[in-house]
Amino acid sequence: MNRTRVLLALLLAATFAGGLALAVPADPPADTDDTRAHAVRELLDRRAGAVLARDEAAFTADLDPAADPAFRQRQRDLFHNLAAVPLAGWEYRVDPTGTAVPDPPDADDAWAPGLSLAYRLRDVDVVPSVQPMAYLFTRRGDRWYLNSDTALEAAGRHTWRGPWDFGPCHVLTGASGFVLSHPGGEALAARVLAELDPAVAAVTEVWGPAWSRRVAVLVPAGTAEVRALVGPAFADSAIAGVAVADGVDHATRTARGQRVVVNPASAEALSPLALRVLLRHEITHVAARGETADGAPMWLLEGFADYVGFRGDDVPPSLAAPALAARVRTAPPGGLPADDRFRGADLDLAYQEAWSFTRYLAQRFGEPALVGAYRRIAGAGRVDDARLAALVRAETGVELAELVRDWRESLPAAFP
Repeated sequence: MNRTRVLLALLLAATFAGGLALAVPADPPADTDDTRAHAVRELLDRRAGAVLARDEAAFTADLDPAADPAFRQRQRDLFHNLAAVPLAGWEYRVDPTGTAVPDPPDADDAWAPGLSLAYRLRDVDVVPSVQPMAYLFTRRGDRWYLNSDTALEAAGRHTWRGPWDFGPCHVLTGASGFVLSHPGGEALAARVLAELDPAVAAVTEVWGPAWSRRVAVLVPAGTAEVRALVGPAFADSAIAGVAVADGVDHATRTARGQRVVVNPASAEALSPLALRVLLRHEITHVAARGETADGAPMWLLEGFADYVGFRGDDVPPSLAAPALAARVRTAPPGGLPADDRFRGADLDLAYQEAWSFTRYLAQRFGEPALVGAYRRIAGAGRVDDARLAALVRAETGVELAELVRDWRESLPAAFP
């Protein structure tokens, strides 16, 4: 008996047994995490490969045809904006522990895995800079697409924005790194590039050659980009520049994702000297970051960076520290500036006091001793007052309280 006759016989038997019971086929099973993950990883590999190969057709092929047209256009713009960026690597990393399966937005299925972008800038990044991405993927039929990079914001997941999200990137290259800017920022970028190689050389002369000596300087297009690159705490028009990093591997004394961000809102008005000091200051942070632990005293970190920034230019103390010069005879500092003052209303005075103290240490003990003190104290990170005093004593042979007293007594002569 063939299969058709067997099925007919079973139906008849069911009928005669008391009625026909027809089984309704079940809905096809939803995609499992494994099948979703495999399809999305392949999509992300294609996307990353398209960025590195400069293949626009491949980059856009995986965009959801039903996605918001504005999102699709932003993705095309992003691809074009990346054209001049010197990339050495671009890949996506999926973290299944951060996965969400939202309701499909008019699609057969949807998936939002934990995700990060790992990219490297050529000749700058030894290891990738890793940034969070909040992508929503949708399935239509048997194919997965990228649908959105903003749909998860209501759930608290946000996509990191790089310079290429804010406009076409222009890149000026020097021996010690490059300057990335956007249309309209070319003049400031050219000024920065002219100072970049001398700044790296000046920092190396003090700190030594044991750092990458390659720097990426970013010139944002506006406040929104500054916020994206350095965070809202530093997106202030009064701040001309800041050195940022993803984090530090203290075992290898290396920092990841180091960038110097120059804020055009204030940097464009800087004099040549002020811009030179700014770049040397921030690049000092880049050089020393790998040996700087969290919580190290700000008077040391910022004072040392300013010391390197002003070094060698024969800038009179009254010009380098005008706010301190005005206070020396009427309200001299009572001690070293506390950390919170570097974010307060008198941050200029705090920076100048820190610079003056580190300059005093260099004059009294010599520059190598100042560098040694930085490495010892900054490497220890957050310590209590007793431990800090012990670290200073171990490096200089003098009690910290005595050094502060002697520095305060030297101020009238330093600011005649």
